[in-house]
Amino acid sequence: MPKITPLPSSKLRKVFEKAGFTCVRIEGDHYVYTKPGISRPVVIPDWPEVPELTAANVNPAYIDLPINFIFCAHVD
Repeated sequence: MPKITPLPSSKLRKVFEKAGFTCVRIEGDHYVYTKPGISRPVVIPDWPEVPELTAANVNPAYIDLPINFIFCAHVD
């Protein structure tokens, strides 16, 4: 299995936006995303690199994409 590496927050936010999430508010340096049908918001810190544990804790069930796509995503 490939190693999970830190991902820039801008790319992680784009993945969630493409999956239908909407940024409902920004609290400090954290973006809060919601999506109809998902009970808990997804909070993404606005950091140059989101640590592996933070990114890995994002439940892949929240989005209709495999977790490998998130970490291998080339979203521009």
